[in-house]
Amino acid sequence: MRYPFLAGAAVIVMTAALAACGSSSDEKAEKSAAAGPAASSGPEAGSGSPSTTDPQTSSATSEPPKLPETELTPATGSFTKKQKEYLVDRVPKGMDPAAVLQTGQETCDRLTYLVKVDRDTAVGAIVTGEIADAKPAVAHLCVQHQDLVERAAGGYADGTYEGRQLRPGRYRDVTPTKTCSWQIAGANGKDLASGSSDDGKRTAITIPRAARAFTSTGCYAWLPEGDNG
Repeated sequence: MRYPFLAGAAVIVMTAALAACGSSSDEKAEKSAAAGPAASSGPEAGSGSPSTTDPQTSSATSEPPKLPETELTPATGSFTKKQKEYLVDRVPKGMDPAAVLQTGQETCDRLTYLVKVDRDTAVGAIVTGEIADAKPAVAHLCVQHQDLVERAAGGYADGTYEGRQLRPGRYRDVTPTKTCSWQIAGANGKDLASGSSDDGKRTAITIPRAARAFTSTGCYAWLPEGDNG
């Protein structure tokens, strides 16, 4: 048996629901139009305006601020003049200056030890950066090793050097591996000298004034001989 009045009621309910939805959509459209462009969002809203950088994001990527010289004081005792000179602009805020000083002193201790073992090895460790920040540590905390730093300034670590990086002269490698190889190239890449070592023995080479590039692989470091450095 069919019930016509139920079907009619359903039609009435659906019609009312559709009317309500249409009214709601119209109200939203009217509100959006009244709000204007300022209410819109998304990438296009900011097009045409200069980009800005968040100061907090910018400061997070920069180096942390350093402790002022007037605050470079240990928890107990005091720093010597040379120690304080070493610490200037090297201690991040919030860090104990004594801890930074200890790092510099450990650099000096390593150099002292290596000099006793082999002087060239000590210089090579500076050339390669194996002993980092040796120059400031030596300048203020262990000046007796200044000659090591000066000689290291004329050396070469493994890598490729060109143009003004080249210093003509005679060089000797330091603790080379059995896969040590090198090449000296002139204009247009012309091979002026090259070689390799499979026995790990030290080798001497000469970089001529005509050299335009010097490449070293597996040789650790090259130190100047005689008056090169």
